[in-house]
Amino acid sequence: AWRNPDSALTASLLGPGRYGDELYTTTALQASYQFSVGDLSPWPTHTSGQTILCNRKPCSEDYRKRAGSWQHQPLNTAKPRYLEQLENYLRKELLLLDLGKDSAQELRLQPYREIFEFFIEDFKTYKPLLSSIKNAYEVMLAQQREKIRTLEPLKAKLVTMNEDCNERILAMRAEERYEISMLKKEKMNLLKLIDKKNEEKTALQSEVAKLRKSLAQEYLHYLTERDARKILIADLNELRYQREDMSLAQSPSVWGEDPMKLTLALKMTRQDLTRTQMELNTMKANFGDVVPRRDFEMQEKTNKDLQEQLDSLRADYEEVCKEHEILLQLHMSTLKERDQFYSELQEIQRTSTPRPDWTKCEDVVSGGPERWSMLAEGKNSDQLVDVLLEEIGEGLLREKDFFPGLGYEESTPSFLRFEGNVTNMKPTKKAVVSLIKDIWKERLSEEQRENFSDFFYNFLERRFGPGDAMAWAYTVFENIKLFRTNDIMSQFYAILMGKNREIVYTRQKEIIAQLLKEMTSIDSQNEGVITMEQLSTVLKSTFPFKKEEKIQELMEAGGWQPDSNNTELLDYRSLFVEDEEGQSTFFVKKLREQYLNEKEEYLHELKQELGLELREDVNLFRLREALLTIDPSLDKQTLNSYLSQAVQIPVTELPEEGEKEKDIVVNVKTALEQLHMADVRRMGLREQDPAS
Repeated sequence: AWRNPDSALTASLLGPGRYGDELYTTTALQASYQFSVGDLSPWPTHTSGQTILCNRKPCSEDYRKRAGSWQHQPLNTAKPRYLEQLENYLRKELLLLDLGKDSAQELRLQPYREIFEFFIEDFKTYKPLLSSIKNAYEVMLAQQREKIRTLEPLKAKLVTMNEDCNERILAMRAEERYEISMLKKEKMNLLKLIDKKNEEKTALQSEVAKLRKSLAQEYLHYLTERDARKILIADLNELRYQREDMSLAQSPSVWGEDPMKLTLALKMTRQDLTRTQMELNTMKANFGDVVPRRDFEMQEKTNKDLQEQLDSLRADYEEVCKEHEILLQLHMSTLKERDQFYSELQEIQRTSTPRPDWTKCEDVVSGGPERWSMLAEGKNSDQLVDVLLEEIGEGLLREKDFFPGLGYEESTPSFLRFEGNVTNMKPTKKAVVSLIKDIWKERLSEEQRENFSDFFYNFLERRFGPGDAMAWAYTVFENIKLFRTNDIMSQFYAILMGKNREIVYTRQKEIIAQLLKEMTSIDSQNEGVITMEQLSTVLKSTFPFKKEEKIQELMEAGGWQPDSNNTELLDYRSLFVEDEEGQSTFFVKKLREQYLNEKEEYLHELKQELGLELREDVNLFRLREALLTIDPSLDKQTLNSYLSQAVQIPVTELPEEGEKEKDIVVNVKTALEQLHMADVRRMGLREQDPAS
């Protein structure tokens, strides 16, 4: 049955005893593409005793009768042997699988795949159809696996992002808790301050109440005094009237008058007294609460003084409150700065190292203590590290026999484009310096200027031949890259790598030549010496825009001391001498240092005048205005040269002054970098600058 599954299937359909008697070949089954009930046994709805009749068409009447009879068969039929064997095989394979692993579902498909392959291989008739079905499912499964495989990194990235977000949330919550605690503390302090101010307000209110009470008492006292005064005046008038009556009664002339007349006069007098008393009572009733003007004015003045004092105290109180708030803010900022400085101090204490003992290098550097003391003279720790690295690098450079080629990439300089190993020519430092001087000598005398890197390589080809030119190019490049403290090598390296333009080197040479020429012209006797006063005069005439302290720095670099005599002689030729290794004197180094510092200050003023960030853009018109503002003495030719270098456009292609300049835009950072590479210097003082 395993070798011929078609025969086994037919036997299961025909039942026992009928296999081979009425069996047709499978030609009819293979020729038909349509699945029908008469071709395969739809077990278990048919019994094993039924047969497949030969030469029966699916559409015939006999076929319909048999199909109808199959539908009424009982369901007590046994499974075919081939089916049982496949089920047992599948069950055993599934039991052998380890379903606890991650790939359990993938492995679970393998037994089913094998069972399906058995069907495909054993049922030859349906093999193409089943194979296409299997291939379709396999392609779909492969696509799903590939999609799962592509989603795995996204899942890991999602987990990582989730962790980062959780950490940020925790950090933000911690920061919020800290801010809340600080705000609560500030709230408590402000509440205490409010309580204190409320207490002061209550004290002031109580003081005002006391003043009002004392004012009322004084008012009552003065009112009583007024009433007593009026009563006293009335009593005095009464006594005066009585005295007059007594004097009249005692007068001899009174006795001689008519008693009726006297009685009538007394009656009229008493009526006048009654009327006057009524008027007095009316006035007392009407004006009993009236304060005298003098007392009123006095109390009004006192009240006004108290009000002014209260207003002054209230203004002082508000000012104190504002000062208190400012002090609180200052206190908080001071606390933050203190915490920051404290953390920085702890970090510095943790990471700082003790000052190195540079005398240990005396035994390591070739030449011993004498050469090391000469190399270390006047240098700080950073410069001493550079010197030590150069000494170590020089030894390593001499040990190399070959340099690896840098290839032909676009980022590689044209004179270094080579594949493979390049021979190290191992020249001395003096030989490299001498070669660089020869290069500059020929470059300055050249009429037709070519690219500097191309000129450098062409010079090496002319000097050493095409075969050794590349070796010398790599050798010179490695040497100038190593010896950064050497003046001539560092300048040559910066220009060769495009960090500076040649005009910077030629300008510095012109300045030195001009100084030497001025000093030589003053030395009329050609003795080679000048006085310090003459040196100061030459420096001020050569550099009219330098400040006094800059001139003094140059004089000190030349050997002048503040307490020395200006008539002291100076060997001025020694100020411009270079040693065999290309090292300049301290005077020339100070000149170059001031040249670079003045350029930095000039570009810094330009950036401030533009008022833009480095990432912003500026047009040509705005750049021209800024240059003329910081340096009004710029002539048109020099100004156009600066603008051409800033925007990287030839001078002949620059537009005329006007609206067209606004169309040319350049990044501020790029413009400043381009100007820094060029020879940019001040041509005059600004209007607000004091004269030197």
